[in-house]
Amino acid sequence: MKQKILDVDLLAKNFMQKCHSLPKIKVAVVYPCSPDSLEGAVEAAERGLIEPILIGPKAKIIKVADELSIDIRAYELVDVPNSVAAAEKAVALARDGAVSALMKGSLHTDEMMHEVIKKEGGLRTTRRISHAFIMAIEQYHKPFIVTDAAINIHPDLMTKRDIIQNAVDLFHAFKENFVPKVAVLSAVETINPDMTSTMDAACLAKMSERGQITNAIVDGPFAYDNVLSLHAAEAKKIHSPVVGEADIFVVPNIEAGNILAKQLVLIADAASAGIILGASVPIILTSRADGVQSRIGSCAVALLMAHAKNTMRE
Repeated sequence: MKQKILDVDLLAKNFMQKCHSLPKIKVAVVYPCSPDSLEGAVEAAERGLIEPILIGPKAKIIKVADELSIDIRAYELVDVPNSVAAAEKAVALARDGAVSALMKGSLHTDEMMHEVIKKEGGLRTTRRISHAFIMAIEQYHKPFIVTDAAINIHPDLMTKRDIIQNAVDLFHAFKENFVPKVAVLSAVETINPDMTSTMDAACLAKMSERGQITNAIVDGPFAYDNVLSLHAAEAKKIHSPVVGEADIFVVPNIEAGNILAKQLVLIADAASAGIILGASVPIILTSRADGVQSRIGSCAVALLMAHAKNTMRE
């Protein structure tokens, strides 16, 4: 069976149309002191996705805005001396319910996450915090998620359980009443006691069968090629409902995930958005090197997540 080719541009257009039907959310933009981080937040605001609160050194933010010829007078600007103070203020606003999401600017991820994961005053929940890339490439017939490529360095079995459940919940914010297929990746498709990732994959598949992971079909271990490609799977006689139809790719560790995601962007020209899950609010997380379009897409994902969360409360 030949897979259809995805029209990424059409997908993006339909996705943005769906987001525009939802009310915008307030977002604390943490240290938007680079051109891409400020422009991404402002353009997302102009598209009706977010109402940004810009948090950082006022003089720096205004200087960047002037260099870009952007008028930011319509947006609230909270003047704090540095990136650490910006992260502290943003987390406090989220904790108090003043904003529905956070957006990382030009500070380092560790600086922001240090405040997010604090036991006292942070944004922790009972779920382990994880990151998800939402991606689309022309060579694959539907959008997919890669997780976790940014937060958990070497996740153990139960952390991987939370990583999967976070990604599944994200998926359901896009497609309600649809069961996603989750591929747990390793270097091989057979179980090898000397490769922890294969053992974890087998356990996670069984945990899904027993209800410890809900609303998804989970299978593994898979090497990347034999779950993405029907031809590769057929050559190795691998049979699974996940093969050729994966919605979520779960990587064994941060190195594998980071390399995979960046290869997809740089070599396969993937459209991507990044978000942190498992905290009390969605956290828009892109690389400092990511462009404006990636930041806008990530804002749209946060909008859907916040809306889904509010719907569940109702």
